[in-house]
Amino acid sequence: MAENKFHSVDLSSFSFLVTGGAGFIGSHITDYLLKHGARLVRVIDNLVTGFEINLESFSGNKSFEFFKGDISNPDDCKNACSGIDFVFHQAALGSVSRSIEYPLSTHQTNSTGFINMLVAARDSGAKKFLFASSSSVYGDEETLPKKESKTGNPLSPYAVTKVTNELYAANFFRTYGMKTIGLRYFNIFGPRQSPGGPYAAVIPLFIEAMLSGKEIFIDGDGNQTRDFTYIENAVQANIKAMFADNPQSYGKVFNIAAGRNINLNQLVQLLGKITSYTKSPVHRPPRKGDIRNSLADISLAENHFSYKPETSVEEGLKKTVEWFRNK
Repeated sequence: MAENKFHSVDLSSFSFLVTGGAGFIGSHITDYLLKHGARLVRVIDNLVTGFEINLESFSGNKSFEFFKGDISNPDDCKNACSGIDFVFHQAALGSVSRSIEYPLSTHQTNSTGFINMLVAARDSGAKKFLFASSSSVYGDEETLPKKESKTGNPLSPYAVTKVTNELYAANFFRTYGMKTIGLRYFNIFGPRQSPGGPYAAVIPLFIEAMLSGKEIFIDGDGNQTRDFTYIENAVQANIKAMFADNPQSYGKVFNIAAGRNINLNQLVQLLGKITSYTKSPVHRPPRKGDIRNSLADISLAENHFSYKPETSVEEGLKKTVEWFRNK
């Protein structure tokens, strides 16, 4: 990861905070910043859904700091933001199905934790606050492709928390002049994404099952579509958005995706070819709260900060399978 360079400024002058930096996306952002000479990269993570193994390769780097803390604690947020120039807020309790089962803990981390971080970043004088939102905010709005200006009713507590985050961030820009930017991720996948636990994402689940010859399960008929997006595209979006000097970006949110979709049955076929897996998937009832179809219009991100996905779904799946084989 982080082979490509998505910035033109000198990172050695700046300090960065990555919340949820022991997680999948956060650790890749951390990796990029350290490889490109950031003066300081501090990670805060409570290690509930993040893993220390994702940070092992950074441990000898003098520019890296790990702070085991929880964003639901305002003091932890205050300490994490001290002396920080730029905040990449990636920490969240993910999963639609988990939020339906545990709405209170989802709210505590995703909503209360979010405003804790906004206040801490504001009070510490951070230059910019970039945060992870989600395609789940589109809810029951069925129009494809998804445009940032047209959302529906959220279908899960998780989606409600992400809508809340977007509203808070826009308000902090209008009220306090904080330079906030939100990225609506569409099904990010890649190396380091965990297949463990009951709320794992579908691609790492499929890959691990296929490589070990186990059955794979599809919730529903498999014709539901997703705009699967390789992790390096998400890293590119974060870096470009953070350093784009475009005042029109502040207080807004942007779709981050590949800009094309496939259904789960097609995903199984692609992965089957890569892994030489020949078993047929087992279909189960659809999951409550899931969006049926997803496809992003990514033109707004392209126009505002030159986002352009460089890794296709097919290439990303090959790289991800290779990582799972070698881990």
